[in-house]
Amino acid sequence: MPTNAVSIAQDLIRCPSVTPMEGGALAALETLLAGAGFSVSRITFEDDDTPDVENLFATIGSGAPHFVFAGHTDVVPAGAESDWSHGPFDGDISNGVLFGRGAVDMKGGVAAFAAAALEFVEDFGPDFGGTISFLITGDEEGPAVNGTVKLLEWAEAQGHKFDGCIVGEPTNPEKLGDAIKVGRRGSLSGTITVAGVQGHAAYPHLADNPIPGLVRLLSALDALTLDNGNDRFQPSNLEIVSMDVGNPAFNVIPARAEARFNIRFNDEWSLERLEAKILETLKGVDLRSLQLDVAFKRDASESFLTRDEKLIEVLSQAVESETGRRPELSTGGGTSDARFIKNYCPVVEFGLVGQTMHKVDECVSVEDLDRLTAIYKRFLREYLTKASGAA
Repeated sequence: MPTNAVSIAQDLIRCPSVTPMEGGALAALETLLAGAGFSVSRITFEDDDTPDVENLFATIGSGAPHFVFAGHTDVVPAGAESDWSHGPFDGDISNGVLFGRGAVDMKGGVAAFAAAALEFVEDFGPDFGGTISFLITGDEEGPAVNGTVKLLEWAEAQGHKFDGCIVGEPTNPEKLGDAIKVGRRGSLSGTITVAGVQGHAAYPHLADNPIPGLVRLLSALDALTLDNGNDRFQPSNLEIVSMDVGNPAFNVIPARAEARFNIRFNDEWSLERLEAKILETLKGVDLRSLQLDVAFKRDASESFLTRDEKLIEVLSQAVESETGRRPELSTGGGTSDARFIKNYCPVVEFGLVGQTMHKVDECVSVEDLDRLTAIYKRFLREYLTKASGAA
């Protein structure tokens, strides 16, 4: 079976693993890693009101340091396949560019760290003085309930203790080597529901219209300045992402109006304080006889900042050696499964250039895949062999 990153990425892209479908991607990884001596486990998790999700954990070596690569093989839907210049699940290469859904987010990253680990083990043997593991989920692009968070709990119950982790998300905005994510803002989402009384639009005195009340609530949220940021994080921002009454009629005052919002917040806030601030703001709006309900989503996450100097410096040096660029240490962007991993070990994120992720004709240059593999391999060599004293 091919063990270079480009061939591995092609094999993975050809697996239609749209969340929550496994699509053959984890099976392909299992075959690849088991053939190189990794111990591989496939674990399915389930929960109420969410689809069952398959995950993979693979490990080789023994003892500390125990380093883990984390990522996902699930992808977002391709959309209209006729819009693609190459089939989204064909894995075609054209003019040095690999096309396909997941090419950068993040089957390309998974392929690169798989190739790097296989080359490292081939060079140093399975007794290199430490442990390398893979923590791969099929739930990152979905609810994130039956994936990494439960796989981490499972691994801990099996006795695995990680010393450091790289998540292979596409972190680079323009060129490979631009940025390492050393932290992330937190995320809090919520739904606001205003209940009134349905009625005829010509007889408003017999109804109680919830829409003006919802508008006043959203205006209060929109007027909030949460903070001005700091030297670690950009400012927190609140975005109103949906407003709906589900009313197709022109002559009916609806009974309910609903809106959704999302907040990306920095370390000036905790989840508890931020939720309290939102509730205080909303309850300060005069709704008269209208009824207010606020429900926060359960997948909220705190902000975090990784301060492991060895992990950050060894990866930075590997990036600089292979690309000639010293990466920025960034906390920008959205969330990732690093929000779960940071509770178990220091974690950073570094992967491909993210300009085409989730787009039609998602793609990655073959050169970038090979270079990312070289970065990961150099990192493993410096991080593991220096710690273990291997030659």
